[in-house]
Amino acid sequence: MEYSTFVKLAAEFFGTAILMIFGNGAVANVELKNTKGHHAGWLNIAMGYGFGVMFPVLMFGGVSGAHINPAMTIAQAVNGLFDWNLVLPYIIAQLLGAAVGQLVVYITYYPHYKDTEDADAILGTFCTTDAHNDRVNYFVNEFFGTLVLVVGALCCLSLPWGEEDHAAASIAVGFIVWGLVTSMGGPTGPGLNPARDLMPRLLHAILPIPSKGSSRWDEAWIPVVAPVLGAIVGVAMFKLFV
Repeated sequence: MEYSTFVKLAAEFFGTAILMIFGNGAVANVELKNTKGHHAGWLNIAMGYGFGVMFPVLMFGGVSGAHINPAMTIAQAVNGLFDWNLVLPYIIAQLLGAAVGQLVVYITYYPHYKDTEDADAILGTFCTTDAHNDRVNYFVNEFFGTLVLVVGALCCLSLPWGEEDHAAASIAVGFIVWGLVTSMGGPTGPGLNPARDLMPRLLHAILPIPSKGSSRWDEAWIPVVAPVLGAIVGVAMFKLFV
């Protein structure tokens, strides 16, 4: 069934919002003071992001493709797998969805943002940073993490078994994200998605949060550019080898 452009954009909007609610919501639960999940650990965060990708792909994969990531949209267009006319509308929908999803996290955890005095913990519920304060490592981690995600997702969703059983493929993609956060998330988070980092970082700068510290705009280009380049290479590898 072919859906209208409006419906596809709505799917990208809501899918990206769900990603933020599950993913950054899990970070907020672990990092913010006095939550019931405070210090629950990294696996809790990884699970949040895994489910945050799995559910939108299950819900909207058959509608819009469930890119929920500007890097995936741009990379598919560059490699001839997606209509360039839809790239900008998709990205706008994804950015707006990320902003709304992050606002939901902020609203639901508002008392805990007020209680938390650790600026790094607060920033981590919005966007990524490099744990070693190394911009080269930041770039490399986001590049390779996104490359692996894109190749894995396309293989699951595009190979015959995935096309025949979309639910199984969606669950597999969620586990790829879950695994990537546990394996490659140590240095940067990871972000793997420009919308997931850029819009929450903007909200971090705007929202009145006590003790929030710097939004670190001097390095904000890295989790935007590196995932896009990694995704382009990943889609090209998929086309070449698969």
